[in-house]
Amino acid sequence: MALKEKENYQQSVKIPKPITYSAKALQAISTKLASKFVKKLFATPIKHPIPKRELSMDAAALKEKMYVPSIKKEIVVYSYGENTKKVLLVHGWSGRGTQLAKIADALLCEGFCTVSFDAPSHGRSPGKTSNMLEFIDAVIEINKHYGPFETAIGHSLGSMALLNAVKKGLPLKNMVLIGSGDLINDIIYDFTRKLGLKDKVGKTLKQEFDKLAKEDVNNFSASIAAKDVAIPVLLFHDEDDPDSPIASSKNIHKNLKNSQLIVTKGLGHRKILGNDQVINKLVEFIKKD
Repeated sequence: MALKEKENYQQSVKIPKPITYSAKALQAISTKLASKFVKKLFATPIKHPIPKRELSMDAAALKEKMYVPSIKKEIVVYSYGENTKKVLLVHGWSGRGTQLAKIADALLCEGFCTVSFDAPSHGRSPGKTSNMLEFIDAVIEINKHYGPFETAIGHSLGSMALLNAVKKGLPLKNMVLIGSGDLINDIIYDFTRKLGLKDKVGKTLKQEFDKLAKEDVNNFSASIAAKDVAIPVLLFHDEDDPDSPIASSKNIHKNLKNSQLIVTKGLGHRKILGNDQVINKLVEFIKKD
């Protein structure tokens, strides 16, 4: 089956119509007002309740609060298992520290323990808004307190954060990325277009994030960070992922020095995290290196 190289980002969670109406109404008044509204909306994760499949890990893991000085925020860290070989797990946007529970259980059986966390303003961590830059800072700070790690596994935005963290010096033997996003420009403009807004609102929103990053925020795109990553990387991406196009992982794969891309079918963006075949290949890769 031929796959398109260029695809749009999608959102499996539909944006409520009252929100799109509000965004359009503000746009009619002022681009600045619309951008301010969308910036807050874009930066506000949804805190989902913990599903039953994650309750065992949630109950067994040691939970500790950790302060991240660079962003002046507190996060909740989960230490799961007592083995000495550590694996860092990084969830995606609107995720939580137990989201990769089935992967964590498989790793425990293979002699690893896992460290994961509720990213700023996610799960049990306090706050209302966050961004990928805060994910990166949280990963680097966790390594100082809980590392060193043998490897790390990221999902979605967590994959993007890990690539940037490794680029900044996070020491790992290898890394696994699942359903990663890629170009920040595309993600921003796709979000504003789905709200029915003109691209000038997306441009203003992007400029706001440039100020926050103190550089072109698109420099933090996954495929750009990948150019500076030399460790072995295994990528998984479903060809029918409704949240992130498979072109994202293809672009990342092209720019990595040592990587393998495995394409799945029918697992979407989240079901892939619990698939036995994916988990077996993931564990085999980690143990091999």
